[in-house]
Amino acid sequence: MRTHTLDLHTGDRFRCVDLTADINDWLRAGDQGLCTVFVPHATAGVAVFETGAGTEQDVQSAVEALLPRDEARWRHRHGSPGHGADHVLPAFLAPSVTIPVVDGRLWLGTWQSVVLVDPNVDNPQRSVRLAFVAG
Repeated sequence: MRTHTLDLHTGDRFRCVDLTADINDWLRAGDQGLCTVFVPHATAGVAVFETGAGTEQDVQSAVEALLPRDEARWRHRHGSPGHGADHVLPAFLAPSVTIPVVDGRLWLGTWQSVVLVDPNVDNPQRSVRLAFVAG
């Protein structure tokens, strides 16, 4: 197994960060196998969806509708108001995805991208762990 960590600055607002190019750059020509993308944080997730056509904003709207940031709703109360919602996110948006790799590239559909979804405004630094297993 080969591993790598991407260190990202996500800032102080809800972010959807397309990781696809960084992952493909890390993969080696001729790689065949599986790549797992894992975010080791309790308040972020990884998803596969189309980017650049408004989906990022739609994801943000859906997350905010499902997990509103009104503070009184959440028992988990440290951090910014409504931060408890961030800790519930991984129950709905997994912290990892595994994608086939063919000829050194993620074997995604035409419009698919691997995206870090990070609603947490309290943690501007994120790590994303990559693991490639040849097969």
